[in-house]
Amino acid sequence: MLLQQLINGITLGAVYALIALGYTMVYGILELINFAHGEIYMLGAYVAIVTLSFLTFSGLTAKSLLLSMLIAGIVSMIYCGAYGLTLEKVAYRPLRHAPRLSPLISAIGMSIFLQNYVMLTQGSADKIFPHIFPAGNITMGNATLTYLQGFIIVTSVILMIALQAFTKKTRLGKAMRATAQDKKMASLVGIDINTVIVVTFITGSVLAAAAGIMVAMYYGLINFYMGYVAGIKAFTAAVLGGIGNIQGAVMGGFLLGILESLGAAYISSEYKDAFAFIVLILILILKPTGLLGEGVPEKV
Repeated sequence: MLLQQLINGITLGAVYALIALGYTMVYGILELINFAHGEIYMLGAYVAIVTLSFLTFSGLTAKSLLLSMLIAGIVSMIYCGAYGLTLEKVAYRPLRHAPRLSPLISAIGMSIFLQNYVMLTQGSADKIFPHIFPAGNITMGNATLTYLQGFIIVTSVILMIALQAFTKKTRLGKAMRATAQDKKMASLVGIDINTVIVVTFITGSVLAAAAGIMVAMYYGLINFYMGYVAGIKAFTAAVLGGIGNIQGAVMGGFLLGILESLGAAYISSEYKDAFAFIVLILILILKPTGLLGEGVPEKV
């Protein structure tokens, strides 16, 4: 029973970690909480199901299921990356030098706008995501790891490793880290701050799209408000690990997923969503900087 809940928690935590990375990267550079990020995750699921429907109608899915899944994933990531770019240019860039409350209100407004946009264009009813992943599982004692759970965990870890390599090894990744440390000094040494910020939003949106697709495959249902609760939980994971810290976001995501799974199994499944908020309150009280976060002086 415990092992099974750990497997379920790690699967869920991998998704939270992917979404949390978008929150933590944007905050690390702009010190902004992008509350519309959860809706990007929701858009990823919707774009994937629309793309799969088109490919099924065209007959490609019947010929090559793997190719159809790959195309749906790529289209969804590109679409959400474009939305992340648009979000930054429309909602945040004009308010970059405004009081902090202004971009926060803009983020909440964009979140509500995207929810209603999807509701009006796709309908308010739940959408059924096709069960296209091969069935099967691996038995480990009394627990089972389904092929889909294994796919979600492995894919998430690969994406996290790729992000880590990007930020550590590439020129643009180093520019992102320099900008996060001090935007003014980074600009003085020739780093294009606008390009760095745009890349940050696009990268976070691509990871959120991947998370949305995997959750849709896992649960088989999507709706226009699925991004709200998932976004809040991912934000909690980012705070738990230390907002602005990439490794912290990953750790926080997995920890939150495991805590939620264990709480639902051993306490009450009815309060499953409440565990994330309890964790958030405790972290803010006991260690506001998070597990891997460090207290830093206010930037001026």
